[in-house]
Amino acid sequence: MVHAILSIEIPDRLWIGAISRAYPEAKIRVLSAVAGADTGVGLVEITCSALDAMVAEIETVEETQDLTVLGQAGDTALVQFETTEPTLLFPIVGSGIPLEMPFELQDGAATWEITTSQERLSQLGEELSAFQITYTVEEVRERLKTGSLLTDRQRALVETAHEMGYYDSPRNATLTDVAAAADIAKSTCSETLKRAEGRIIGEYLAEQSADADFS
Repeated sequence: MVHAILSIEIPDRLWIGAISRAYPEAKIRVLSAVAGADTGVGLVEITCSALDAMVAEIETVEETQDLTVLGQAGDTALVQFETTEPTLLFPIVGSGIPLEMPFELQDGAATWEITTSQERLSQLGEELSAFQITYTVEEVRERLKTGSLLTDRQRALVETAHEMGYYDSPRNATLTDVAAAADIAKSTCSETLKRAEGRIIGEYLAEQSADADFS
């Protein structure tokens, strides 16, 4: 599994891209969104100094309908609408990846966070390209299953060594000190730390490899 952060450049041909660029200071938080074959429904929180004008302009867009302001406080409004152009979500639907909500959109760019397989992540890139939506990968990390990196014993010993300053430079604790604190033999302490360190290094190298594969 990988966790990725993507910056999506929304083209002006999509109304949400054009509107957000017309009000570049406006912050749009997409709280939920559902895309069907022909229409989509969105629930968004909009914060803008020209809030009324922006909402009014969204309401006049040909591709939006049934817009409802569910609540408003100062420069922030909760807005629900239906659109006949949920194109921005089609790449997500096509790749079969659950998009983490909420996500933010401002000045024609959206930030997506997703957790999926490397294969589906690559497929998302292909889907975005197919819809002529450009994107930048800000971050991609290998995410291992919980508990699969270190055993409880290894994790506890690494934490003890770290807290005692064993990994400081210069060291503030010796291997003997760590072993005594953990009440284990020095040889056992050394072997356990070596195994844990090997796994941590392996995790780091896997992350670097994932970065290279999707860059």
